[in-house]
Amino acid sequence: MATIKPFRGIRPPKKYVETVASRPYDVLSSEEARQEAAGNEKSLYHIIKPEIDFPVGKDEHDPDVYDKAVENFRKFQEKGWLVQDDKENYYIYAQTMHERTQYGLVIGSHVDDYLNGVIKKHELTRKDKEEDRMKHVRINNANIEPVFFAYPDCPELDNIVDRVIKQTPEYDFVSTDGIGHHFWVIDDEATIRRITEIFAAIPYLYIADGHHRSAAAALVGLEKAKQNPHHTGKEEYNYFMAVAFPANQLRIMDYNRVVKDLNGLTPDEFFDKLSESFDIADKGETIYRPKRLHNFSLYLRNHWYSLDAKPETYDDNDPIGVLDVTISSHLILDKIIGIKDLRTDKRIDFVGGLRGLEELKRRVDSGEMAAALALYPVSMKQLMDIADTGNIMPPKTTWFEPKLRSGLVIHKLDY
Repeated sequence: MATIKPFRGIRPPKKYVETVASRPYDVLSSEEARQEAAGNEKSLYHIIKPEIDFPVGKDEHDPDVYDKAVENFRKFQEKGWLVQDDKENYYIYAQTMHERTQYGLVIGSHVDDYLNGVIKKHELTRKDKEEDRMKHVRINNANIEPVFFAYPDCPELDNIVDRVIKQTPEYDFVSTDGIGHHFWVIDDEATIRRITEIFAAIPYLYIADGHHRSAAAALVGLEKAKQNPHHTGKEEYNYFMAVAFPANQLRIMDYNRVVKDLNGLTPDEFFDKLSESFDIADKGETIYRPKRLHNFSLYLRNHWYSLDAKPETYDDNDPIGVLDVTISSHLILDKIIGIKDLRTDKRIDFVGGLRGLEELKRRVDSGEMAAALALYPVSMKQLMDIADTGNIMPPKTTWFEPKLRSGLVIHKLDY
């Protein structure tokens, strides 16, 4: 069962929130962050991408870059750009994209839940990325950015959220990418108590996005516990910040592939090999989007093709085998094109989220890539089934949009 608590968030005053808030650290390069933060000393990028305060080319993993994050975090608080709440609260963070809004509860989630499997994972993490985020959490003594969780649908929590959002939001703005951000403070003690009780009856939480941030936060909490001879398990460092959304409100977007070559095959030879596992239909020059599970879209030779996997090529009773990313990785990328490792092979790249199938076409038409493959999106049910069975999704399977905005609230590991 999930153990959560409210916390004294560190937040920008209303007049600064749009200036402070930023995209997450891992969705843009150092140069993009430098451009977005240009002329804005209040941008959170100075804390989460502090290499932008050094000359171009500075290694973002240098110790003095982490020290700069601490310096900037302190400065933001001293100047009043970030201010800590007087009491422990929960918060609601809602996002609106394409006229659809999803409502998440901002919570302190217990490190033990991550370590014991109450918080379920569906992706592998890389040690280098874990270590980077651990250093950032450790040196700032704070979770600067939240993790993105899903929880099983819960009507009582829906009712609480519906009641709170009738009030005027603390923050309400549209970011430059057109996403609406809405934020409420839950400071009523009875409501706070009830939210904690409800989560205590929820068996599992699921990491939707932010596996490295979750791992890093949990490992830093574990470090602090080992260093404290009087550790009780109730200290603030035992919790890390997450925004938890009901699973039925979340949508996973397609995460597609582009390849540099056809492994020495001519297009005709490539299609001959494809036909062993797929029924192929030429859809012409009009963009074709996959219509259902096990239906793929291929762009090659200025044409779009529908690929239907033949029934004997997959197992719908296998939580991993049912995934279209598994089918395409095995039957096309590995078997035909010779790409064995999606994480390391330089012949493949990935296009997800809002960039759409037009971006696939552009990259092939430019000559940069030889072909593009579009997949039907994974469902939240598939994600949760995989996590529940202890399986791990293949690389580059899920793309959540919109991304959580960073800087609306920060969690300190002690106060």
